[in-house]
Amino acid sequence: VTDISGRGVGMDVVRRNIQELNGSVEVESTEGEGSIFTIRLPLTLAILDGQLISVGEQVYIFPLVSIVESIQTLDQMIHRVSGGCDVLRLRNEYIPIVKLWDVFNVKPKHETVENGLLVIVEGDNIKIAVLVDDLLGQQQVVIKSIRENYRPVHGISGATILGDGTVSLILDISGLIKLAGVGRDTYKKISDANDNEAA
Repeated sequence: VTDISGRGVGMDVVRRNIQELNGSVEVESTEGEGSIFTIRLPLTLAILDGQLISVGEQVYIFPLVSIVESIQTLDQMIHRVSGGCDVLRLRNEYIPIVKLWDVFNVKPKHETVENGLLVIVEGDNIKIAVLVDDLLGQQQVVIKSIRENYRPVHGISGATILGDGTVSLILDISGLIKLAGVGRDTYKKISDANDNEAA
């Protein structure tokens, strides 16, 4: 036990409560300068602006606030680094590619990166490029909690009922990043490996 024991416990509670509200909190620290805390919360807690995407027969929803951009890739934009991970080179930035069909074990229409679309999303200050089959459109959806009605599911923040009566899962970007095994260490290794390759 020291004079500083217990610090950080309160912030963990804050972070967990913010994530339960479908928000995010990010901390960026610079040695000798200080820290920046960025808290993002939806304007309403029941309605979400979402981007509908398809993977095989399944329809998922990305929170619109988490999407950076979506692109159709070219062969020269895709690189493979040690460990068999594919990365996207976009404007001199290397972004890990996550195959959504692989994470959720569903059968896709396109298994190769070249034939699908990449949706670049950001969570916890980490960007990933998510491979999907198609973009279906944007709409506001009412969030139904999975935690309250079923149990917590990693990578899923909730569900909604679409206009045709089908249920669509709303993706939790921070959870998806962890589920795909992309952490800050992995992100740094990819950047360092490609910097060395460029050199």
